[in-house]
Amino acid sequence: MTTGEPAIGHCRAAIEAGKHIVTSNKGPAALRYAELDALAKIKGVRFMIEGTVMAGTPVLNLARGPLAGCEIRSARGILNGTTNYILSEMESGAEYDDVLARAQELGYAEADPTGDVEGFDAMAKVVILANVVLGVPIGPADVERTGIAGITPEMIEEARIEKARWKLLGSVERGAEGIKASVAPGRVPLSHPLAGVMGATNALTFETDLLGDVTVVGPGAGKKETGFSILNDILEIHRDTEGGSR
Repeated sequence: MTTGEPAIGHCRAAIEAGKHIVTSNKGPAALRYAELDALAKIKGVRFMIEGTVMAGTPVLNLARGPLAGCEIRSARGILNGTTNYILSEMESGAEYDDVLARAQELGYAEADPTGDVEGFDAMAKVVILANVVLGVPIGPADVERTGIAGITPEMIEEARIEKARWKLLGSVERGAEGIKASVAPGRVPLSHPLAGVMGATNALTFETDLLGDVTVVGPGAGKKETGFSILNDILEIHRDTEGGSR
């Protein structure tokens, strides 16, 4: 998420050579989406990135397909499974450091968990949602970012008493003063669909003009799950370019 290289260079070279791109790499999608998508249109190829936000759970293709007739005013959700797992486990009384160590043992968190717990992973996904879904070319510097290290067991308990849960929420929305994008812990009322999303699961709510809120829940990480998103993008390219029906 600093330079996006070498992936951006690989994507640009392939598009220039007339090749379609299917990638789950967040670097090109977050840092150069507008440029690479415009180049792909000029070259008559596709730049497909479904797997960059919620792995195999379709959110980008949902926005561009079934929800294309709506104006999407905002996207807000749980975009990082590691932090959601940690916060879910802390509700049982576990300490942050202990749960983080367990998440590393289970493979949910990297040896260096900074990208997850400090919100960098979710930040990249917010940038992608802004560019692809809302059509606004923001970058990482435009996203206000706070991680979950400051969430204490006392805060978890206080939220429980008040019928709410802490979640790390990624959000991008249109407002009177323009686009606001953020990643930060927030208290979600138990009545909201996002409150029931526990463990390493992801969820995203689109606010639309015609359908109201549309929430998608599903796995946001994993080899098989990410592979599924890549397969779906390849199938869409096949349908568009070859007239295939399946």
